[in-house]
Amino acid sequence: MRLRSALLIATILAAPVVAHAQPVDGLYVGAGAGANFKQQQKFESFNADVGPLAPAATNGLGLKLKYDTGFVALASVGYGFGNGLRLELEGNYRQNRFSQLHGTFFPTASGGDNQTYGVMVNALYDFDLQPYTGIAWMYPYVGVGAGYAWTTMHSVHSYGTNFPFFAKTNDTDANFAYQGIVGASFPIQPVPGLSLTAEYRFFGVIGDEKFHGAVDTGATPATFQRTFGSGKIGPQYNHAALFGVRYAFNVAPPPAPAPVVAPAPAPARSYLVFFDWDRADLTDRARQIIREAAENSTRVQYTRIEVNGYTDTSGTPAYNQRLSVRRAQAVAAELVRDGVPRQAITIQGFGETHLLVPTADGVREPQNRRVEIIIR
Repeated sequence: MRLRSALLIATILAAPVVAHAQPVDGLYVGAGAGANFKQQQKFESFNADVGPLAPAATNGLGLKLKYDTGFVALASVGYGFGNGLRLELEGNYRQNRFSQLHGTFFPTASGGDNQTYGVMVNALYDFDLQPYTGIAWMYPYVGVGAGYAWTTMHSVHSYGTNFPFFAKTNDTDANFAYQGIVGASFPIQPVPGLSLTAEYRFFGVIGDEKFHGAVDTGATPATFQRTFGSGKIGPQYNHAALFGVRYAFNVAPPPAPAPVVAPAPAPARSYLVFFDWDRADLTDRARQIIREAAENSTRVQYTRIEVNGYTDTSGTPAYNQRLSVRRAQAVAAELVRDGVPRQAITIQGFGETHLLVPTADGVREPQNRRVEIIIR
């Protein structure tokens, strides 16, 4: 049992190194209940103070007290430090019914119960699995505790059916106690601060339980003789499985979902600059569009900027070819003035080919009198 306690302490000391903590920060309360399994206890001796019973009537017989499965309940108040470590004060109660005096050479009938009340100071550490596994619905924890326990042997008795023997006691004894805790909490998302818990606890009481009682002996009921004496029962070890609840008072509610913000549109990579009929000079609107293209070229990666000139179908093809080049050169010069490197720009004129709006020959179509800036 000492080894088990040492391992739990070592786990707690190492915990901040190997895991992030569930941030329980501030005051909390908890409660739990479950099944308690008490190990057999040695019935060390029953020494008669007076009367005909031998001074060590039960020594050397290897007698053990056996118990039925009982129950355990506890309540605690604690404080979390926000880094996984918690300290708490706990009160607990255990009860198991005495079922048999095991190891006698004569059949026995037994009864009564063993009740233990404890006050413990616990140190626990919570683990946050989410950064490593994505699990946010469970938080394992480990802990150790130390304190004091009072054990009452309430009407504990055993008597032989073939060999007349009867002993009964109602004594209470107290000793130091210790425990190890392994559990997990399960947050209830709609109620911030509230968690369900599931735990295994080992609970031990150091030393023997001493008691005083009465023993009846005799060959027949008519010859029973009552002898008062004292004895002790070996160390107490308990194993418990518990389910419970825990509530932390200052857990903030989850933040409201952030409003959905539409992503900023990506900078355009193609721009159209339009011209008046038979003109290659830039309007104010044309300069505004060219400036926008120059600014956006600094926000994207590109290998080159194409400046392609076009005309409508009015005029001769040869004239329109030269006019489309002059328009492209005017736009390129404005791009350079707006900060675009000249070596990044290629210029090309397409005349009256590649019409934006298909027309017959000789038609003055404003949308065909254009320069297209393409950021590659």
